[in-house]
Amino acid sequence: MASITIDNINKRYDSADALRSVSLAIRDGEFMTLVGPSGCGKSTLLRTIAGLEPQTSGDVLIDNISVGTSRPSERNLAMVFQSYALYPHLSVYDNIAVPLRMRHHSRLQRFPLIGWLLPGTRATEKRIREQIVSTARSLGLSELLLRKPGQLSGGQRQRVAVGRAIVREPKAFLLDEPLSNLDAKMRVHMRTEITQLHRKLAATFVYVTHDQAEAMTMSDRIAVMMDGEIIQTGTPAEIYHNPLDIRVAEFIGSPKINILPAKQTPEGRVAILNQLTPLHSDLPNAAIQSVGIRPEACQLIGAAISGSGREESAHGNDPAGTAANTNSLALTGVVSHLENFGAEVFVHVVVEGLTEPLILRSDPAVMIAVSIDETVTLALNLEQALAFDRDGRAQACQLLASMPQ
Repeated sequence: MASITIDNINKRYDSADALRSVSLAIRDGEFMTLVGPSGCGKSTLLRTIAGLEPQTSGDVLIDNISVGTSRPSERNLAMVFQSYALYPHLSVYDNIAVPLRMRHHSRLQRFPLIGWLLPGTRATEKRIREQIVSTARSLGLSELLLRKPGQLSGGQRQRVAVGRAIVREPKAFLLDEPLSNLDAKMRVHMRTEITQLHRKLAATFVYVTHDQAEAMTMSDRIAVMMDGEIIQTGTPAEIYHNPLDIRVAEFIGSPKINILPAKQTPEGRVAILNQLTPLHSDLPNAAIQSVGIRPEACQLIGAAISGSGREESAHGNDPAGTAANTNSLALTGVVSHLENFGAEVFVHVVVEGLTEPLILRSDPAVMIAVSIDETVTLALNLEQALAFDRDGRAQACQLLASMPQ
C-alpha cells in the first residue's frame, strides 16, 4: 500500500475554480474521507488523484514519487464508482477477472477462442481463478460468481465492484460515493462491510461522500471541503467537537448545531440573545458574533426524565438544578415540532430572536411530557458552547469562575 500527497492542487474549468490550492497528506493504510456538500470539489479531487482529471497546477505524489503527469494505468490505483461500472453481459466471475486478464494476458490471449490455444494462457487463467475464488470468499460472493449483474441486489453489485478493485492489488483504493444508490438499511450494512474490509486489508482508502454519517463512522480522518477548498482535517471527534469554521460546525452533526447570535462587550463578556453569560473572550474589537450549541447540550427544564432513576412533571421543579446552573443559559420558547426516532426525540423550539427553531436531543419520555404549541424553558450548557467571530472562524472562550455584578 502507499501514502498519497496532494500538493497545492488547483483545477480550473474555463472561468470557474473547482479546486483551489488543495493540499492533503494521506498516510499509508489510512481511511481518509473527503466530505462536503454537492459541488464542493471532492469528486474532482478524487478523479485528479486517479489521473482521470488533469490538474491545472500542483502535483500528486504516491509514496513521495510524483505521478501528476502519469496516466491512470501507471498510478496503480483502484477506483470504485458510484454507478458500480459493471459489464452487464459478463458474469460476476468475469467482471472480477477483467483487470487480471488485462494485466496478465497479451492482446491475443484475451481473444475468446484463439487465446486458449496460446502457450501460458491456461496456467495464467488457473492463477486468476485462484485469486478470484479467494476474493469472492472474503466478500461473500462465492455463490454468485455465475450470475450477471442484473440478477444481483445493489449491495451485491457493490461488493462485486469492490472485489474487482481488490484483485488488482492496488497501491490505494479510491471510492466515489459508492453507497449513494443503496437504500438506508443496505447503506448501514455496507458501511460496516467496507470498514471491516479496510481493517482486513490494512490498505489506503480515499473515500468521497456527502453523507456525514458515513464520514463519521468509517474514517480514521476526515477532510471537510467547501467551495473547492479543504476547510479542516482531523479525526471524526476533532471535527465534531472542535470545528475551526462555522461552516464545518453546521455541516457536521445531525441534527445540525444551533447557531445563536452573540455580542461581545468591551470587557470581553459574551451576551447571547441580549443575555449576559459567563462566557468570556480575550479577543479585542467585539470579535465574537455567534455561539454554537449542539442539540445534546440543550435540555428541557422540568421535562420528564427517564433512564436516571427519576421522573418528574413537565411543569414541576428541576431536581437536577439545571435552571440554577451558572454555566447554563435559560431560554423560553414554544414547541413547534417533535421528531420521534424511538430511542431519542428531537424537539424543535421556536425562540424569539432566532430565525430558525432551536433543536434539542432528548429522551423519548419527553413525548409524554410536552406537546406541540406548549411553552417550555430550555437550559443550554455553555460548557459545550462553540464561539465564532464575524468571519466564521472558531475562537476560544472561557467560563468565568463567578459572574461579575
